[in-house]
Amino acid sequence: MDSSVGGRFTEGPVARTLLAFSWPMLASSILQSLNASVNTAWVGRLLGARALTASANANTLVFFLIGTTFGLSMAANVLVGQSLGAKDLVTAKRTVGTSLSFFGGLSVVFAALGIMFAPHVLAAMHTPPDALPYASAYLRVIFLALPGMVLYAFVMTALRGAGDAKTPFVFLIASVAMDITLNPIFIRGLGPVPALGIAGSALATMVAQWVSLLGMVGWLYRRKHFLRLARGEAHYLRIDREILRALILKGVPMGLSVVVMSSSMIAMISLVNRFGSHMTAAYGACFQVWNYIQMPAMSLGGAVSAMAAQNVGAQQWERVARIARVGVLVSMAMTGAMVLLVSAAHRAAFAFFLGDDAEAIAIANHIHVIVSWTFIMFGISLVLGSVMRATGAVMVPLATLFVSLWVVRIPFAYALVPSMQAEAIWWSYPIGSVVSLVLTVAYYRLGSWRAARMLVAQPARA
Repeated sequence: MDSSVGGRFTEGPVARTLLAFSWPMLASSILQSLNASVNTAWVGRLLGARALTASANANTLVFFLIGTTFGLSMAANVLVGQSLGAKDLVTAKRTVGTSLSFFGGLSVVFAALGIMFAPHVLAAMHTPPDALPYASAYLRVIFLALPGMVLYAFVMTALRGAGDAKTPFVFLIASVAMDITLNPIFIRGLGPVPALGIAGSALATMVAQWVSLLGMVGWLYRRKHFLRLARGEAHYLRIDREILRALILKGVPMGLSVVVMSSSMIAMISLVNRFGSHMTAAYGACFQVWNYIQMPAMSLGGAVSAMAAQNVGAQQWERVARIARVGVLVSMAMTGAMVLLVSAAHRAAFAFFLGDDAEAIAIANHIHVIVSWTFIMFGISLVLGSVMRATGAVMVPLATLFVSLWVVRIPFAYALVPSMQAEAIWWSYPIGSVVSLVLTVAYYRLGSWRAARMLVAQPARA
């Protein structure tokens, strides 16, 4: 493979490279959260609390379903990074082609199932009856958008695995601007555009995602990017069994990690729903604010995963360890700063979503005080877990997450709600985070994650 293709993370200063690579990912996270926040504000202010409660329930379910493909996408990202670190462009292209074919088909199946069964699942989640029609209307359109959302996320992830975080960021700017602009137009109507209510918010997302996806793919071909499938390379779209096996064996546990998290969110919001729409709205506002607090750690997790994967492919293990150390320190500093910033401006932050509802703002602030500092521990666990997964070690991090959420956090909340009421929900967060951090650090220091492999055998060559 040409030395100019990939492998850019295997040399140079670690801290400077990590920061240079992670800032577009952090900016992307800010844009995505801003997009979700502004859209949530449009729904809440234009349609009211019932619609806001509906979007909180619906988005939780969407996150759950996207999580089932997220792990496969992350496995593809790791395999692309390892291949480029080893200067093996053929395996990188086979990974891209196999992933596109597989994800495209899978997302269509999920979209069909979601349209058919989403209302029933929403009802099973104890979605408040007054919010259920809103949530159902929103979800039907979102599931139509699902294939574009999944493919858009994969293309961005593949580019980041190749060391390019700026291109996805540029196209994300266009997507967010389009989504935010179209939301109020489609919700309330303008000129020949009819008022679509909450379904209009979902339609705006669908249009923005598909336009940005097609634009990014067109740009890659115009620039002749080395990961594009050029003329005569359509055979890469045939599913490579060895690569698909690796994506499933490694990607399913990664995806299950997201499913474990998102299913715990469903369990939590189902519990919160029992306290009424007012409490759910406050919790939904907290969730939006927490997205910003978690952004630095999430961005660093993606950055260290891509950097570590290329160095694993190049067999530079000391550099992998340096990436982990720098990532943890930067995550602690940035997440801590975000906790302090949001805490200092909590009233303005929550009023953005809840308007002048003083009671809901007070509830949201109480929840935030208990939960927010736990995201520092979450950031450490996320960075170390991302480094370990970059080798193909996925089962122990999955088990750790499952224990912290479904053995500790959820049972604690459900067991103590009768006596502690909603306080049991909020205090389950720090308890679960402590368990996760202890188990993650123990496996990083003492476990056999360095011996893990993505591919058991080399895939067939072109």
